[in-house]
Amino acid sequence: MKLYKGYSGSIEFDDDDMVFHGHVLGIRDIVTFEAESAEELVKAFHDSVDDYLAFCKERGAEPQRPYSGKLALRTTPEVHALLSKAAAHDGKSINQWISDTLAEVARKRVDEGTTKVRTRTH
Repeated sequence: MKLYKGYSGSIEFDDDDMVFHGHVLGIRDIVTFEAESAEELVKAFHDSVDDYLAFCKERGAEPQRPYSGKLALRTTPEVHALLSKAAAHDGKSINQWISDTLAEVARKRVDEGTTKVRTRTH
């Protein structure tokens, strides 16, 4: 599912009820959506995000944001050394090299349309 206003959602399909269920990822608040078709699902997701943002504004509360831009990474010393060499080769800091490389791979994955729908079993 494509990002909408910085938010993403999960999707499950309930084959007993023949309906898609989803929830907004990466926030502690519970924001859900539901639809019977893919087209309705995207609209329901957008509507739920819009409703959440309006609800927060109405209450004077700051909406939770799923991504801060800070990402902790743990790896082996060998991989750390490889990252340092690759970054130096490209004239970048390790942080910038990792950020650029991850963004490139993530964009490719998203462009390939790899969203997965889980099936809910009862």
